Amino acid sequence: MALPAHAPPTAPLPERLCPAVLDLSGLRSPAYVPRPRALRGPLELYLAEVGTQGEPALRQARELLDAEERARAGAFRRPGDRDAYAVAHATLRSLLSPLLGVRAGALPLMREPCAGCGGPHGRPALRGSAVHFSLSHSGDLVLVALAPAPVGIDVEGLATAQAVLGAQSALHPAEAQELARLPAHERSASFTRAWVRKEAYLKGLGTGLVRDPALDYVGTGPAPADPAPAWTLRDVLVPSGYAAAVALRWP
Repeated sequence: MALPAHAPPTAPLPERLCPAVLDLSGLRSPAYVPRPRALRGPLELYLAEVGTQGEPALRQARELLDAEERARAGAFRRPGDRDAYAVAHATLRSLLSPLLGVRAGALPLMREPCAGCGGPHGRPALRGSAVHFSLSHSGDLVLVALAPAPVGIDVEGLATAQAVLGAQSALHPAEAQELARLPAHERSASFTRAWVRKEAYLKGLGTGLVRDPALDYVGTGPAPADPAPAWTLRDVLVPSGYAAAVALRWP
């Protein structure tokens, strides 16, 4: 999903967002230098499904990773987890590369200082670029958000009933009350909606779970609540069995 290029920065986002689905069979080689392009509006969303990628696409994805990413991918025991990691990071590199006009393997990726300890392992960013991005992957799905302002995205498989019971402390008191009023069979989907909204917002802030997720009310119902005046939260349409959300800070 890319909003029209002529949309002003303060134009309202649709109530629910549908990402553009990527076919990674067209990935370029690591040496390819693209022509630079501008962001298409205030937000671009992309989805890749790991299970739909054939072996050639997976091989191309692995070739786009740098040495550190290859090492991390190799540390996963399950082949499916290795493939998901490779697809996620190759997707991100293939989307960022034309925004800077540099080859995918030469992107000036860096880590901001950690919001908790100040160490060099905080939010990923592009050194010297006005482009902001966020990456999330869960199970078979990969989501990427691109924007000219801080942005966060999260996708998760639906929480189990046991996970919902064990994570009540992560909810705002009003959200816990909303969940308690629901029939038991509706709580998993509602909790997961709230959780991805919180994760997206905390990623956008750059704090991650260093900030207590119970501090911010995002709602458990069909429509999210914006957690702060400068931030907009939207649910993202994803395949059944998952929930996703994106948070964008308006300039």
